[in-house]
Amino acid sequence: MKFPINKARGGIVAVAAALALTVAGCSSDSSDGDSSSSAGGGDTGGGDANLAITFLPKNLGNAYFDTSDAGGEEAIMEFGGTYEEVGPAEAGPDAQVSYINTLTQQGVGGIVVSANDPAAICDALNEARDNGVKVVTFDSDTNPECRDVFINQATADGIAQVQVDMIAEQIGDEGQVAILSASANATNQNAWIATMEEIFAADHPNIELVETVYGDDDDQTSFDKTAALLQTYPDLKGIISPTTVGISAAARYLSTSDYKGKVALTGLGTPNQMREYVEDGTVTEFALWNPADLGYLAAYAAKALIEGEITGAEGDAFDAGKLGSYEVGADATVLLGDPYRFNADNIGDFDF
Repeated sequence: MKFPINKARGGIVAVAAALALTVAGCSSDSSDGDSSSSAGGGDTGGGDANLAITFLPKNLGNAYFDTSDAGGEEAIMEFGGTYEEVGPAEAGPDAQVSYINTLTQQGVGGIVVSANDPAAICDALNEARDNGVKVVTFDSDTNPECRDVFINQATADGIAQVQVDMIAEQIGDEGQVAILSASANATNQNAWIATMEEIFAADHPNIELVETVYGDDDDQTSFDKTAALLQTYPDLKGIISPTTVGISAAARYLSTSDYKGKVALTGLGTPNQMREYVEDGTVTEFALWNPADLGYLAAYAAKALIEGEITGAEGDAFDAGKLGSYEVGADATVLLGDPYRFNADNIGDFDF
């Protein structure tokens, strides 16, 4: 197994132990609020602190969340808590509500959630908080009043900018492009897309953004949406997919089509998902942060909240294990770092 070289605290940091935990074992289908994965036994650790922390991704069976939640598990094992992962099979706006309600009834110490919708789970989360549960959002936020801290992978501006830069470079800064997103209600996706639209309008007058379509973070739906885009827009020069499921599905379609090498594809993906498509020339370059680090940082933030080290106030600081010290910013947000570009020159250095 290869491990990435430490590039920067908030960028690409060695995955090592997180990936040694067998990522695939961190997720399985679940149709109710019962836990689908656990480690660490019944001891909540931390003396009197209730360090029973449950990760609730947008959906199970998603390689991105398998990796991020494995990072959370690594952190929780380090500080002696109890790790659980639960979640819906499909990423619907209110699909996470029943899981939150069950976790509240179970009396967990913390919930770490990537929200499918900014408002749909708010009532359930606030009920959990009223019952003493600390709530950390990561990857995709809720409305700020529904959680204690948000762990942001990078700023919306930074994520949008790197994707616009990559597609502009790959199509010669002119032509039609489309966006293949996740679900229409995904907070993070919509923030990035809105900023991309502004950047295109201000800085790239010769690029026309023709349409944004939604693959619902489902592989087959995203594959079909890619095909439909290419049929609808025969002059399409490029596709941006700011979702790991979408970009890999689009690459799979392009790799065996007549559009390979003619239509550029970029966005956000993991090296292991995209390696074959970079190596065969379907994809030139894409970007991402380290999702294992994102989950790892979220777990340490939950610990700090549970133990009273932070409250979510701006200026609060806490230790995040191997990642070092972090500070809470405005709107109770903690920033992991900047996106990193993967291409043929460096993708072989990474394994996640």
